[in-house]
Parts: sequence; C-alpha cells; structure tokens
Amino acid sequence: MSTPTDMLVKLYNLPDDWNFVAEQEKLGIIIRKPIGVEKRVLVEWVTKVFSPTWGSAMDMALGNRPVSCFVAVKEGAPVGFSCYDAGDLGYLGPIGVAESERGKGTGTALLRAGLLDMKLKGYGYAIIGMVGPAEFYKKTVGAVEIPDSFPGIFKTRIKRDFTP
Repeated sequence: MSTPTDMLVKLYNLPDDWNFVAEQEKLGIIIRKPIGVEKRVLVEWVTKVFSPTWGSAMDMALGNRPVSCFVAVKEGAPVGFSCYDAGDLGYLGPIGVAESERGKGTGTALLRAGLLDMKLKGYGYAIIGMVGPAEFYKKTVGAVEIPDSFPGIFKTRIKRDFTP
C-alpha cells in the first residue's frame, strides 16, 4: 500500500461546467448543499458509514457560512458527501459515497461540486489531503502530487486513542 499524499488542483483551469448535477439527477441522485436542519442526521450518517474523523469534518463544514459541503441524496437518504474548508482552509475532503451507490459518477460529481464552489469563492488552488487513489484525481481534475506532503497538516494531530 502506498503512502497517502496531498494533491494540488489548479481551480482556474477547471471549466465552469455543472452538467454533472443534471446527469446525477437522471439517476435519481440529487447533488446539493445541505440545509441546517439536516446537520445532525448528516454528521451521524458520515460518522457511522465512514468514520468519526470524517463526521467531525462534516460537522465543521456544516458550521461554516455558507456551508462548505455538498450531499448526494437518493430517495430522501444521503448516499454521498464532499467537504472543503472543513477545519483546514483551502483543503477539499473528505469525500465519500455509500458502497451501494459507487460506480455511478457520484464521487466525481461531489468532487467537482466542491472544487467549483471553491473556485466561485475565489480560490486559485485547492489541496486534496491524504488521497489514496491518486490516479482518480489526476484523471478527473488534473491534480498533481505534492512531494513530501505526508503526514502534512496531520503531523501533530491528536490521536483518538490517547489516554488522558
């Protein structure tokens, strides 16, 4: 298994094309920003399906104004999400899609939604932190690896299993 790396995306090179929203809608999946009353259910869902760390990131992104996350919703239930500025400014991630919904382009749509939203806010670049599937990001949005970026901002992170 390779060491995770951070990747850099030139937002100014991304086309302002939101057609992926309509493409997902044809599959019965709505890509949108969540509303306030959905906070608890989304944080709980992300924590349960993915991890407590990712749940914390969703909580942070939902607390930003405007919110800095997107959700994928199918038949009234969350099936995916993406966050940015979720604790670390200029970073996109985490991104997750329920296993049952993978392979439909939802992850790509959530990635593009987050990056385009960052572009609209005036960011020139985005960092995608600690990626595993680097090829996906290279192919999808032209991301490039940032050399020597592991463990990056997580170098002094508090561990979940410490003893107080």
